[in-house]
Amino acid sequence: MDTLQKQYQSIIESVLTEYANFVSTPEPEIQQELIFDRDRDHYLLLETGWQKGRRIYGPFIHIDIIGHKIWIQHDGTEEGVAYELVAAGIPKDHIVLAYKSIDRRQVTEFAVSYTKSTCDCNP
Repeated sequence: MDTLQKQYQSIIESVLTEYANFVSTPEPEIQQELIFDRDRDHYLLLETGWQKGRRIYGPFIHIDIIGHKIWIQHDGTEEGVAYELVAAGIPKDHIVLAYKSIDRRQVTEFAVSYTKSTCDCNP
């Protein structure tokens, strides 16, 4: 594992931990769960629990590292977790907004990698 990958892992974990500590719900039955898989480079902040008799379960933020780029698979934040990653030192051209279609990615200020298997960012 190279230095850049370790740096990105640490930044992602730090940003997701800050969100987990910041996110609060009026329902005490809803919890935030951090899941970090450094071996496979998957990072999630999940919400689980119950709200007014309804099951709550799903990703709040899901990020993968693929070929030296950060792939944001899901972003449930208002402002966008990508901006937090940029503020923490990750260049915009190393961040893929994977939850957007390729056409939409092309008009953002972030990377436009097409698919995981043909990622334009392989080392």
